[in-house]
Amino acid sequence: MKGLIWFRNDLRLGDNPALVTLTRRCEKAIMLFVIDPEWFRPTHFQSKHMGRFREEFLYQSLRSLECELKKRKQRLVVKVGNPLEIIPDICRRHGIDLVTVTDHPGVNEQQHVAYLKRVLPSEVRVCESFTLYLRNQINFTKDSFPKTFTQFRRHVDHQNLLPCIPISAPESLPSVLDERRDFWGGQEFVYDLTPYHGGEDSGSLQLNQFFWKTQGLKHYKDTRNDLDGWRFSSRLSAWLANGSLSARMVAAELDNYEYRHGRGESTRTIFAELLWRDYYQWMMHVQGARMFAFDGLKQKRPLTRFHSEKFKAWEQGTTEFPIVNACMRQLNQTGWMSHRGRHIAASCLVNELGIDWRFGAAYFEQQLIDFDVSSNYGNWQAVAGVDADPEEHPQFDVNVLASEYDPEGVFVDKWAESSSSESLLKY
Repeated sequence: MKGLIWFRNDLRLGDNPALVTLTRRCEKAIMLFVIDPEWFRPTHFQSKHMGRFREEFLYQSLRSLECELKKRKQRLVVKVGNPLEIIPDICRRHGIDLVTVTDHPGVNEQQHVAYLKRVLPSEVRVCESFTLYLRNQINFTKDSFPKTFTQFRRHVDHQNLLPCIPISAPESLPSVLDERRDFWGGQEFVYDLTPYHGGEDSGSLQLNQFFWKTQGLKHYKDTRNDLDGWRFSSRLSAWLANGSLSARMVAAELDNYEYRHGRGESTRTIFAELLWRDYYQWMMHVQGARMFAFDGLKQKRPLTRFHSEKFKAWEQGTTEFPIVNACMRQLNQTGWMSHRGRHIAASCLVNELGIDWRFGAAYFEQQLIDFDVSSNYGNWQAVAGVDADPEEHPQFDVNVLASEYDPEGVFVDKWAESSSSESLLKY
């Protein structure tokens, strides 16, 4: 039996049911990743789907995946083009019997799989591993989906739902089906991502560093609202976003940590953040394109519009708000911004500058090394007040936030002195 696995946001061998399914059923297989040129073209929100930081992190992750496949006598086939043209062509030429792919809540990702199911004569098997829980555990409809995270968490607690246990990587893989690879990732990147490095091994190393070696988890409850630095946060979001790590792997490691050290405020906080991530994934699964609508899930149009000069000032970090400028310069020069910084910058764009939230969400999509479509658009809807929550969200004063989270002005001073050409990711 001949198979093909289409890697997307599951760039790992461990906890990859799509890979295990392929291995159990096929003697020969193609391991495929498709780079879609549409990712790098500007949208009507004046941003690209993928900027240079995430692009380089992706290529690092693909190189790591290729190395791991080689150890099992397989190879990664990278193609450049439209996957809905490339995959049917490969299946036709090789007589593919089985295509496996990991489920993903993104609207385009769902549509792509639905199209392949319609047009391919081969079986298309969709496997779940991007979320903590399975679809049959989170069986909400559009009408019944929780309007707040608190309601979602109560459902999880009431049903006594436990995260799925991650599965091991297969010891061996089907033999190679020979397929030409396209040239990819050959350009020179001017940005240094250190200490970020894409790939399953690097993600596992960071997980070990934060949980065990540096004891960052032990103090997380006290450090989680910091704006700068590396160790105050787990920094796992980039590996989770492209699937070099799964949320189930992190949850299992957290369970191991709590078994050894006991449950505390910091471990509960980390699990709550994994649960927040799942909440937004399932929200997009259920709500679909509504997550991108100007009037949001609430279907209430906010009193904002697009002002090109104000947006450009926000984008470049030249507004009248020093804390926002520091956050945006940090983002532009490192591809990363703290959770608290994202909230401050987003609140400023919507509430202080009165700009359509979708432009900010699209800019974050382009710039963030850890962009996740569900979390990004879910959080932006919340800031814009167009999410499903029936309660009105309080409008925060940016200057008050600055005094609370950067009382000595250290963060503002650091990024005020940085130029747009230098990278300060190494700290």
